[in-house]
Amino acid sequence: MQFKNIIYEKKDGVAWIIINRPQVMNALDIESRKEILAALQDADSDKDVRVVVLTGSGDKAFCAGADLRIFREMNAYEARDYVKLAKQVARTIETLSKPVIAVVKGYALGGGLELVLACDLVIASEDAKFGQTELNVGLIPGVGGTQRLPRVIGIRRAKEMIYTGQIIDAEEAYRLGLVNKVVPAEKLNETLNELLTQIKSKSPLILKLAKQAVNKAFEADLTSGLDYESELFVYCFTTEDQKEGVKAFLEKRRPEFKGR
Repeated sequence: MQFKNIIYEKKDGVAWIIINRPQVMNALDIESRKEILAALQDADSDKDVRVVVLTGSGDKAFCAGADLRIFREMNAYEARDYVKLAKQVARTIETLSKPVIAVVKGYALGGGLELVLACDLVIASEDAKFGQTELNVGLIPGVGGTQRLPRVIGIRRAKEMIYTGQIIDAEEAYRLGLVNKVVPAEKLNETLNELLTQIKSKSPLILKLAKQAVNKAFEADLTSGLDYESELFVYCFTTEDQKEGVKAFLEKRRPEFKGR
């Protein structure tokens, strides 16, 4: 697929998806979402990719949400098709077999925040801003904001953010548990590389199982989640990487995981 709205690169086990529409603060139209989906699907199927990084070009915005120009004449039938695509993108991030890290500079608003919420980990620069701002333009969040945001920061604060359309800064987002790390802009790449090094040192197969298990906590009751976790734990013992991990620990050396 030819990419016009994103930059897609693969290097050293990392797939980079960079939303590249700085002229509209990386706001997303239909084609942009299709390109992100295609890149995610490629990264998921590429055995050499260990981690995916999702970010925006420039310093002003990760993603300012949907490109509202496409909503001007959109009817309900078209809105249904649009939100189906947008949900598929977010759900693909959430269920991808590899960790997805959001790197946020500037604004992550509306649909941009919904992309962040679907990611596994979030690193933000000190100037990052977050908001679930759909009510400001006569909409409600349609791509998970009303569902994922309460699960991440709690129902009271989520309702406040959604009802008011307020924008919070990076430190408040960190305090609420919306992001994992907040660092000065000049330290963003260094912090990301440290995290990538840590994640890439783990077994990609076991990472996949860990992600599935944690995701289950938000989709099932406790008993079902515990049962699912136990089954995945048992499955680890059928893998070569489990044997290598234990052996390496006992031999006091670094493990050499093969993803098998």
